[in-house]
Amino acid sequence: MSPRPTPDGGWFKSSRSANNAACVEVRFVAGTVDVRDTKDRSGPTLAFDGRSWAGFVAGLKGDAAS
Repeated sequence: MSPRPTPDGGWFKSSRSANNAACVEVRFVAGTVDVRDTKDRSGPTLAFDGRSWAGFVAGLKGDAAS
């Protein structure tokens, strides 16, 4: 997967996302990973530290979290 840039602040969504708003966007800033809903870009965001994000992604892929 390669990121697809969005016009503001380093946010991107997966290149595997459909061309609609039914997905989330992420950005990497100062050791954190921010996540937001594409449909509500001005709404709240979630922030994860790098280790938590890596565990989440490993879980999605079905890998054992370390």
